[in-house]
Amino acid sequence: MNSTNILVLIVGMALVTYIPRAIPAVLIDKMRFGAKMEKFLKLIPYTAMSALIFPGVFTVDTSHPSIGIVGGAVAGVLAWKKCPVMICVLAAIAADFVLYLILGS
Repeated sequence: MNSTNILVLIVGMALVTYIPRAIPAVLIDKMRFGAKMEKFLKLIPYTAMSALIFPGVFTVDTSHPSIGIVGGAVAGVLAWKKCPVMICVLAAIAADFVLYLILGS
């Protein structure tokens, strides 16, 4: 395979992955949703955060599983209070860091 074919292949793969991501971003302003759909869409970041955080809650430190559980609880409470996702993540990290300093390893 020569370099031109490889370049065409890379550009083609980039377009195939970019187009499905770009279309919703461009069309979302023109679309109108009902109240239930708006609520559903607003909850997606919190569900994604929980799906990313939950597996790590129990594997943060196997000798002190309470560190991960407390961090997950902090993130859960802040998400329930509808804090921004970044605040939830940073607060969970801070709680885990403080507990790790206290409990030590």
